Amino acid sequence: MYNCRFINHTVTAKSDIREGTTESRQAKRGLLVLCSAAFLVPFMGSALNLALPDIGREFSMNAVMLTWMATAYIISTAIFQIPFARVADIVGRRKIFMSGVLIFAVTTVACAFAPNGHVLIGLRFLSGIGSAMMFGTNIAILTSLFPPERRGYALGINAAVVYAALAAGPFVGGMLTHYFGWHYIFVFPAALGLVVFGLSHFFLKGEWTEARGQKFDLVGSLLYGVGLGTLIYGFTSLPHVRGFIFLGTGLVCLMLFGRFELRHSSPVFNLRLFTGNRVFTLSSVAALINYAATSAIAFILSLYLQYVRGLDPSHAGLVLISQALVQSCFSLVAGRLSTRFDPSRMATAGMAIIVAGLIGLIFLSTTTPYWMIISILVLLGVGFGIFSSPNTNVIMGSVDRKDYSAASAATGTMRLTGQAISMGIAGMAISFHVGTRNITSALFPEFMQSLRTTFIIFAVLCIAGVYASTARVTRRG
Repeated sequence: MYNCRFINHTVTAKSDIREGTTESRQAKRGLLVLCSAAFLVPFMGSALNLALPDIGREFSMNAVMLTWMATAYIISTAIFQIPFARVADIVGRRKIFMSGVLIFAVTTVACAFAPNGHVLIGLRFLSGIGSAMMFGTNIAILTSLFPPERRGYALGINAAVVYAALAAGPFVGGMLTHYFGWHYIFVFPAALGLVVFGLSHFFLKGEWTEARGQKFDLVGSLLYGVGLGTLIYGFTSLPHVRGFIFLGTGLVCLMLFGRFELRHSSPVFNLRLFTGNRVFTLSSVAALINYAATSAIAFILSLYLQYVRGLDPSHAGLVLISQALVQSCFSLVAGRLSTRFDPSRMATAGMAIIVAGLIGLIFLSTTTPYWMIISILVLLGVGFGIFSSPNTNVIMGSVDRKDYSAASAATGTMRLTGQAISMGIAGMAISFHVGTRNITSALFPEFMQSLRTTFIIFAVLCIAGVYASTARVTRRG
């Protein structure tokens, strides 16, 4: 029997679940909806990477400004994810999830009609709000639908869909950009979002409200949003003076947030998940470091392949697709195996493989054979696939049911904060070596130096992630 709390009704064993069978029909239909939603955002991000040079040329945006195409979205998703996860616990996860899908679809299609780069970046920020509503609830709903013995299987499928989206993004995005123009990069995910909204209405039944009747912590939400937003913006603005100012402001706000939440009777986020749960804390840190060390790889390589190597978007997408295809296959297998073997050790092994791949990227040159680039991407795909779903399984399995939304939102926040840090590192390296100039053949040596600097930092970060993951394994057993 599932113990999820519902509005006006409760799921019982006799409704959909047969003794001795696998998942209920409701769980399978819910998995279809959640996986469809999980496809949207990674597809959008990976497809957009292939369109960045064309967008930059049309709107006269330099490489540093292009990083804000991703960063604006990441910041808004990060600062709204935890507050919306709390709102979802109070008013219903399904309501917030469906609202997020609709907002994402509407704002994404609006991006196709943006008149300039600044409006486009602003619309990407609004799209991030919809994404925060989706991803602050989707893993919590999925975890509620499946019992612990089947959870790794479901998380593996969800991760495989994410990586399939990452695989499809470069290929489809490259083709759309090459033959129809960058505007269609936004039209396709928006249309898919409307389909997901319809599926949610018919297939995602029930309403999960673990904190129904409790008050929403507005002060804590404001402190959290301002703190995390200024922290991420400050990091992406380094080494300018304003970067250090915003970093300091963000740290102060987050410290005030921590003190306030620990004293609040109904906090927007239960910080005791970190203070009293070492497995959750170390797993979350491992996720943060992993995303910080890897998320900008596709961005940097997209610029490298199109500017330095002269590939068009469609051929650059064919090179980048190799990593995501392998990720998709291995994450599905890893999800299944994480219910039989120690998922912490599996995630640690995946992180170690990623380190090897990042070291290989440091030695890219203007003449590196394409087969070697693809081989490195395949290695990275293996590492990502082995790390992701087992690590998520550890995180969600380390908390009580009442904390599923908080843990889901924390996982998403680690991912998004890591992505913002990753883009900030890439942007900082490009700013240091290339400056605000548009990338031309005369600046290829400087760009290649920024590429090497970025991957050196990523490799060092990932080594630290291996240590955090190893400490978790040691503490677990």
